[in-house]
Amino acid sequence: MAFRSAISRRIVSRSSAFGVRFVSSWWRNVEPAPKDPILGVTEAFLADPSPDKVNVGVGAYRDDNGKPVVLQCVREAEKRIAGSANMEYLPMGGSLPYKHSLGLVHAEFLPIFNIVFILILKSTYLSLPGPTTLTSGEMREVPQRSFHYYHPESKGLDFATLMDDLKNAPNGSFFLLHACAHNPTGVDPTEEQWREISYQIKVKGHFPFFDMAYQGFASGDPEKDAKAIRIFLNDGHLIGVAQSYAKNMGLYGQRVGCLSVLCEDEKQAVAVKSQLQQLGRPMYSNPPVHGALVVQTVLDDPELKKLWLKEVKVMADRIIGMRSSLRENLEKLGSPLSWEHITKQIGMFCFSGMTPEQVDRLTNEFHIYMTRNGRISMAGLNTSNVGYVANAIHEVTKSA
Repeated sequence: MAFRSAISRRIVSRSSAFGVRFVSSWWRNVEPAPKDPILGVTEAFLADPSPDKVNVGVGAYRDDNGKPVVLQCVREAEKRIAGSANMEYLPMGGSLPYKHSLGLVHAEFLPIFNIVFILILKSTYLSLPGPTTLTSGEMREVPQRSFHYYHPESKGLDFATLMDDLKNAPNGSFFLLHACAHNPTGVDPTEEQWREISYQIKVKGHFPFFDMAYQGFASGDPEKDAKAIRIFLNDGHLIGVAQSYAKNMGLYGQRVGCLSVLCEDEKQAVAVKSQLQQLGRPMYSNPPVHGALVVQTVLDDPELKKLWLKEVKVMADRIIGMRSSLRENLEKLGSPLSWEHITKQIGMFCFSGMTPEQVDRLTNEFHIYMTRNGRISMAGLNTSNVGYVANAIHEVTKSA
């Protein structure tokens, strides 16, 4: 055994010292991939040794000490799951009890839902709000175009142009809509504007698909944050919804969510569900079970669900408080700019209006990290760093 170890060490050392001449290099022409504009921010932050560094690029909740949070309702659910549930494969369509989570979105319409995403392939165009999340633009099956959403000058909703885009799009287009707490802008339509959007989409026969990653973070109430979807359902739309629990249950690493669509009848639902499962088969085959068990346990238990709703409100209220604090600090510094959009926007993100060059200065001079489009994750602010961040923003914007 010792003899073999000596030979192994000798081979390794020779390989390390002199290299090995391979038959051919398969990877010689492989170029490094460009850094991810969001995940790369965190990588740069972690590599920075400065004690003053601040990360307001990450789209994850932090407490007032800047620490990740595991919700108490999740901790309790974990205790109940431990030792009591098996870890067998889920069906391709996911956990049947977990689908009860759809009630948070669809309410009384729930009995006629099934999971589906195949409908986007039937669309003439895939229309995405400008701007939208990076991953939303990675769907390649149909032609893409952007529709107007954000107004850079007002830092609010470009509603009139948005409506024009709905009217002028080819009939039967696919429109991706953020149900609440729009990422990255923090700008949501009003209830009346949602009604007008719903009407125009119905007139044109468009397919509305809702991205719902931040339910509860807009108002602190998941029920209230489902208002846009309820409006569309009451107007008779056959909608699709991508629902996530990464943010509102803090299950970031579990990648847990639900994809659903409203079908006209059971026959349609069975057909489209089967097609979706065929799409999922080569990607993941069977969805992961643990996150689904956590969500199912929380939502099925009245006390745990009550605790969850309370914790969602605590998270949302802290973010709202940081919005007010950042704006107040900037105004106290005598900034020549208006910062009222910080408190008008909602959800986890503030679209600050800063230029890429100003963001670069924040990083290079003040060790403050965010995406170059000026998006600030309000959850990265706390009572200890908000004054420092405000002062840095003032320094890079006061001569704008």
